[in-house]
Amino acid sequence: MMPIPIEQGLLLSVVLFSVGLIGIIARRNVLFMLMALEIMLNGAALAFIVAGSYWQSVDGQVMFIMIITLAAAEVGIALALLIQLHKRSTRLDIDELAQMKG
Repeated sequence: MMPIPIEQGLLLSVVLFSVGLIGIIARRNVLFMLMALEIMLNGAALAFIVAGSYWQSVDGQVMFIMIITLAAAEVGIALALLIQLHKRSTRLDIDELAQMKG
């Protein structure tokens, strides 16, 4: 199996991170912001994997597992907030989250 050059892997991770960042900045819908955040985390995780592969180190894989764990926790909390927001309002606007109490 031919290894992926580090430049191409890092370029792909930067593109993924940028797409996610643009999604967070441009969208007001919480669900789309959550998906954009996941894209950003996957871009960062890919950079760790590519760097770890380039330096023949397992540190990149360890960081990948930590990022996936963080993403799972983030999705759990965000989906709970999303369900509460949907019960209170039909809109999923991020400004509605600021009005939630208790």
